[in-house]
Amino acid sequence: MPSLDDLKKRIKSVKSTQKITKAMKMVAAAKLRKAQENAEKGRPYSQKMQNIILNLTKSINDPENAPKLLVGTGKDETYLCVVLTADRGLCGGFNSNICKLAKTNFKKILNEGKKLKIITVGSKGLDQIKREYGKYVIKKFSFKEKKQITFTEADIVGKEIIDLFKNGQFDKCILFFNNFKNVITQVPQAQQIVPAENKSVDLKEEKSNIYEFEPDEDEILEDLLPKNISTQVFKAFLENAASEQGSRMTAMDNATRNAGELVDKLTINYNRSRQASITKELIEIISGAESL
Repeated sequence: MPSLDDLKKRIKSVKSTQKITKAMKMVAAAKLRKAQENAEKGRPYSQKMQNIILNLTKSINDPENAPKLLVGTGKDETYLCVVLTADRGLCGGFNSNICKLAKTNFKKILNEGKKLKIITVGSKGLDQIKREYGKYVIKKFSFKEKKQITFTEADIVGKEIIDLFKNGQFDKCILFFNNFKNVITQVPQAQQIVPAENKSVDLKEEKSNIYEFEPDEDEILEDLLPKNISTQVFKAFLENAASEQGSRMTAMDNATRNAGELVDKLTINYNRSRQASITKELIEIISGAESL
């Protein structure tokens, strides 16, 4: 049984930890507001760009000479998986959920006899993936020194994807990230960005709109498709940023409550041990007095 001093030290230690987790929860809550606002603002832009590309695709007269970023290489042999996670921990299952979905897809790709290449963005994802799939990692990005991820960082990742595609390094590219729903819920997503997915979030709206393009569709797509890749990567960054803070806020709230419960239990044990020690001392004093 631990001594009174040990219990007192442990209570003090848990209370110190509780103060830290409570402070981290408050910081995450403050950051979440801004991150959620950015994610919600970014969704219409990325969605509209996807819809415009879909509209342009329907106007292409010669699909065989269409940009490869749009129609693909015609093969389905090599997959590039870009896993976007955080550079910091203490955010619950945020990183683990993304990696779990990514690993499920890795396994499926390899079981089908196809080639796998991985790009990791964020050190926490790399730590989880390299244990089992380290030999497939071809590029590692970490923006730990950046206080806030901007389009510049997304463009760096986007240009790397485009360069690999132009060099014939892969046929399809899939992004893995967390889609922010609310503070409690963040849903892991797998989004194909090369070739561009032939679907629209709001088909009714796009069908009702008739666009006239100048110059022609092919020239616009040549310029728009690379920008779309960086835009989709940036959207994933924004969704991840909000999801990370939401997950961290929930995790720190749970940790704070657990620490409070542990302090209560330790305090009860301390009081019981102290009462037992006092009772023992009284018994020894009484016994000594009676012996005289």
